[in-house]
Amino acid sequence: MSDASLTHLDPLGRARMVDVTPKDPTHRRATARCKVFMLPETTAKVATNAITKGDVLGAARIAGIQAAKRTSDLIPLCHPLLVGSVYINFTIGDDHVEIESQVETVDRTGVEMEALTACSVAALTIYDMCKSADRTMVIGELALWEKVGGRSGTWKRPGSDAQTEFNL
Repeated sequence: MSDASLTHLDPLGRARMVDVTPKDPTHRRATARCKVFMLPETTAKVATNAITKGDVLGAARIAGIQAAKRTSDLIPLCHPLLVGSVYINFTIGDDHVEIESQVETVDRTGVEMEALTACSVAALTIYDMCKSADRTMVIGELALWEKVGGRSGTWKRPGSDAQTEFNL
């Protein structure tokens, strides 16, 4: 591979942050989703706010928002961004809670990592809040569903029903 194809390595093979300063800030948005699989009894408790630790989805929403804002502190080569908005939405199924995050900014690089991090930390918070009721939980299916803006334009997961507007 040539040095030009390895964007996060300098000519000596050392890790580096990509220089985005020459780029113009543009509006960017990313949507990510994941699921926390659990016993049906656990989803019922989440839905009725009967988990002993408290409001599971409220805590997970705040955790996801905070995580999006702190992504560059967690992922070594991510640029710190001015996050303009973060929405976290939940859908409760029979045996899972689906998390969807949408992050927006006007900046020089995208917010895909912020959306993925928001989903991940919201899922971990659900796990933490529910672990005393259900040790069988599994976090999975974390994926980017849509990104809008930047040089590459709009991308949607093939076969997805990615939304262009986020439902609160």
